[in-house]
Amino acid sequence: MQTISFFNLSLTLIPLIFVWYYYNKWTNNSTEIIISTARMVIQLIAIGYLLLYIFEEKNIFIGIFIILFMIIISSWISLRNTIDKSFNHYKQIFISIAISGLINLILIIVFVLELESLYEPRFVVPIAGMIFANTMNALSLAIERYEKEMQRDVEFEKAREIAFKACMIPQINALLAVGLVALPGMMTGQILSGVDPLIAVRYQIMIMTMVLSSAGISAIVYFLLKDKMKN
Repeated sequence: MQTISFFNLSLTLIPLIFVWYYYNKWTNNSTEIIISTARMVIQLIAIGYLLLYIFEEKNIFIGIFIILFMIIISSWISLRNTIDKSFNHYKQIFISIAISGLINLILIIVFVLELESLYEPRFVVPIAGMIFANTMNALSLAIERYEKEMQRDVEFEKAREIAFKACMIPQINALLAVGLVALPGMMTGQILSGVDPLIAVRYQIMIMTMVLSSAGISAIVYFLLKDKMKN
């Protein structure tokens, strides 16, 4: 696989500087993109070194800790942009993300991939990361739209309908566009690393169905919890 030098990698900052200029000009925020980009680089370099250890040390307790950490952080990030920042709301988000993510993760590990061991870090950690990141984004969209509708005094059932549709738009668009507009990240990465495209396609189908179902289940669980508390 082609190695990217640090100099060549730095060239990707050129269009980002253009975006930063207008972001600062139009939103009067000069630090958000810089801080988020710096955090991204530091976090990815750190996780790169950490993954070297995780992949060598196949300890299931480390795996459980990583998955729990993903759920805690993704729940906190989802809460960050909500109006209701109470602990009870955090619990609702945590339960929604945990149930949705774990259902999909167990299905893939045990039944789809049929791994020899329940915990194979080279599979479990990246797949869990994709699941919980996608679930977090979908649920954040659902909650943000739901709270906006409730502020407009929309009935719960209608607000739920609007929010559920809104959070599913990116997922459904991704399914409609894949193969026609975009070659998704996992498939592209596998092809670049020399994997047979037809094998890469099977993995991508697995990921795409996982993305849609994890997004949907998280929103469904969240609104079922909301409905239960309302009654």
